[in-house]
Amino acid sequence: MQRRLLICALACCPVAALATEQEPGGQPRHKISATTLHQALSERFPVRLGLGGLLELQVSAPRLHLVPVRNQLGAALQAQAGGPVLQPLPPGELDLVFGVRYEPADRTLRAHRPEILELRLPGLAPAAAEALHELLPAMARQVLGDIVLHRFSPRELALADTLGFEPDQVTVVDDGLVLAFAPKPRR
Repeated sequence: MQRRLLICALACCPVAALATEQEPGGQPRHKISATTLHQALSERFPVRLGLGGLLELQVSAPRLHLVPVRNQLGAALQAQAGGPVLQPLPPGELDLVFGVRYEPADRTLRAHRPEILELRLPGLAPAAAEALHELLPAMARQVLGDIVLHRFSPRELALADTLGFEPDQVTVVDDGLVLAFAPKPRR
């Protein structure tokens, strides 16, 4: 009799582990820390962007910002402008925000819909600054187009797969991301 109870208890362990990672509404979830996200973002930099051979912008050293109010992540990047038509300029800063989405094809969380908030390049001529601001949306897509912020291991999603769940909603919180799961659609 005790052996049967032990077998039942061991069989329920994976379900109990998933139940401990549930929100009050009963939906399973998975948390990814801000440190993990910052590390993944940092691996993508430095990036050099050329603008028709006239201007080059090097973007590096990201600082990650969590923006739960907008359900977005943000980054403050160091920016160094140069090129044949520019005098040497001191480094500046580029602030942007972006959403996060789950990509089921390769089981990754990716940055998407980047939005430049501000570019500060001290010493840049007004005409050059205006031209650069026009190009910023395309540059943001080039810099953050589809950066992988987290790749799920088969082990991380094994229990959810077994129970018929898949990642669904991504929520930015003060110390990282919370990924909620939903039942897999029938195919």
